[in-house]
Amino acid sequence: MSKTVDQFVDAILASGTYQPLDRIYVTNRVLGLVGDDDAVEAKSDDLLDVVDALLATAVKNGKIEDGQSDRDILEAELTDLLTPTPAKVNQEFWNEYQKSPEDATNFFYNLSRKNDYIKTRSIAKNIVFDAPTDYGDLEITINLSKPEKDPKAIAAARNQKSNTYPLSQLAIENEGYRGRLGYPARTNHRVIRLTLGGEPWGFQYSPYAYFSEHAIFLLQEHRPMVINQHTFGNLLEIVRLFPHYFVGSNADLPIVGGSMLAQDHYQGGRHDFPMMKAPLDRKIKLAGFDDVDAGIVNWPMSTIRLSGETPESLINAATAIANSWQHYDDESVDVRSYTDGERHHTVTPIAYRRGSKFVLDIVLRDNQTSDKYPDGIFHPHQDVQHIKKENIGLIEVMGRAILPARLKTEMQEVKHYVLGDSNEMKDYHKAWADQLKADHKFTADNADGIIDQSIGEVFARVLQDAGVFKWDDKGQAAFDRFIAQIK
Repeated sequence: MSKTVDQFVDAILASGTYQPLDRIYVTNRVLGLVGDDDAVEAKSDDLLDVVDALLATAVKNGKIEDGQSDRDILEAELTDLLTPTPAKVNQEFWNEYQKSPEDATNFFYNLSRKNDYIKTRSIAKNIVFDAPTDYGDLEITINLSKPEKDPKAIAAARNQKSNTYPLSQLAIENEGYRGRLGYPARTNHRVIRLTLGGEPWGFQYSPYAYFSEHAIFLLQEHRPMVINQHTFGNLLEIVRLFPHYFVGSNADLPIVGGSMLAQDHYQGGRHDFPMMKAPLDRKIKLAGFDDVDAGIVNWPMSTIRLSGETPESLINAATAIANSWQHYDDESVDVRSYTDGERHHTVTPIAYRRGSKFVLDIVLRDNQTSDKYPDGIFHPHQDVQHIKKENIGLIEVMGRAILPARLKTEMQEVKHYVLGDSNEMKDYHKAWADQLKADHKFTADNADGIIDQSIGEVFARVLQDAGVFKWDDKGQAAFDRFIAQIK
């Protein structure tokens, strides 16, 4: 037997998924997937290098095509052999939970990394840096982790029958799904079951995490996203169960919401976002909620922070804010709840703990468009769309920019331009780059730092554009009027 196959079988047995008596059986499972001929030797003893060698072996033996889709499917099938069944994973998770919530999530997170469900090598490619602004240090990421579309898979998909199973990439039915051309492999995927608000939910990690322990909580029933009193209760229940995590929900409307509005879900994890660190600009009083501490957060997006030791009080206060906002109008600042019967107002809620206190941040959202701002009045305006054009969802609301991969190469061309070198800079960066040249004396040593800082300042402007009550006298007076009428 080849060294590579033996290495992988050793890892499978060491994981505890199978017993030593199962060695021959497991070996034949691996050979069935990669072929019986001699395996390609791994470049190191690292488990992922061993898996890479097995994938190369499968290509050499004609078991798979040398395309990204086939390789992903086989990789998930191989690493599934390292992964306990869903029932065993759930049993172990809740056994660990008896020690502490942190022990439980550590177990599940480490398992999801070890079996390469969480794509650690791909995530490491992302560009990440902080940028000081008037609102604190914003977190800038250029997302390079998600694989590009496989041309072979795109071509083959033309001849493939339409498939509606699983219904979406957030459906519970993804657990253990083999994958197909154009749809990700999930053989090694596991979901923790839990109950929220009397309904069955699942808890999993994101394969291409945007931050530490990036978790997803998904309703098992296929139901569109909605923000209501039930949502606030679920979010606070999650941070009661997992006090070391935050959790939040994207808004439930286009433009101001996320990309998967058809499946009710939340995102959470172990990360302290810039918005969560932001101080209050001023305290406020909410009529009828004397046991809730409330205030306006010093943040570019219009955010009301609620805190207290009684979740029920926070739920009721958040519900009063959301219900009032849904029907609130103030023409003086372009705030309109409905036009032609179409609803425009919703909120982005985020829950977390501060010691014994529960905290609920409620971000006001408005998805109107206009002739001047066809992409959204409270959306990145045209002059900053060269950096960020996409929707401002939950993660970015909290101060972590998810910027497109194109910026990695485009910023190098901007650097050449500001240094006066030959370049192929995109025309849509020219006005910004010319302003940078006017404001700074560039050298080869300082160019990268100035450009990075300017990207951070552009992202702060993006968040200001998305804020419904601006940080000027007129905007804050309008914010106070909204607060005063909440009942």
